[in-house]
Amino acid sequence: MSDILSKKEIEHFIYNGFVRLDNSFSKEIADAALEILWKDLPCDRSNPSTWVEPVIRLGMYTNEPFVSSINTPKLHNAFNQLIGKDKWIPCRNVGTFPVRFPSNQQPSDTGKHVDASFTGNDPNNFLEWRVNVKSKGRALLMLILYSDVRENDAPTVIYEGSHIDVAKVLSKEGDLGLSFMELADKLDELPKRKEVYATGKAGTVYLCHPFLVHSAQPHRGITPKFMAQPPLLLKGELSISDSDIGYSPVERAIHLGIN
Repeated sequence: MSDILSKKEIEHFIYNGFVRLDNSFSKEIADAALEILWKDLPCDRSNPSTWVEPVIRLGMYTNEPFVSSINTPKLHNAFNQLIGKDKWIPCRNVGTFPVRFPSNQQPSDTGKHVDASFTGNDPNNFLEWRVNVKSKGRALLMLILYSDVRENDAPTVIYEGSHIDVAKVLSKEGDLGLSFMELADKLDELPKRKEVYATGKAGTVYLCHPFLVHSAQPHRGITPKFMAQPPLLLKGELSISDSDIGYSPVERAIHLGIN
């Protein structure tokens, strides 16, 4: 199979922190996923008056059609280009599902953050999970759209180029890195970055650098938003010191921050 990402798209990923892949999986797969998700929600798909919460989180989905949606040849090809062949672990679940509903109520989870990638002292306390300059454990953040997402439908806010700022911060923190909250507290001190909305049709996937700063926002549209944001896990470690074999795009972006 020929490469999915062009040289220009790879450069965009390195310098801006993300690349958008349209039609990563079919509408049929997206619709099948929505059927399952609606059955698990405590509200009625056809009755908006039952949509009383701004966000409802559903658990890990390890079944079809979720697993096939994140393991298409197109996505696997892109993973190879961004991380390197045989350096990542195929996804076996899509992580937690924050389903966002139109609401006048402010959701409580709209702070800027970087997803952490390895456990701290208490593995069950997500706020103590950590991230280090080698992005231990995590190769990519993925934003996977299972419904059409327009500007008013609470698209994730991506802070373009912020991954380079975060690499710089983490480069001073050694292998232990920072906890989720320690890093979140430093994000307001970073340079102001352009905001990009992760919009697109169902089947669109944003492949993001693991250090990319992003945030949720309130839903001001009319149709609930379904998006998963699983990590793509690393098999080994990223190489961020002198390498004889050249760096992957994920590693090159970290180097921009360190240097």
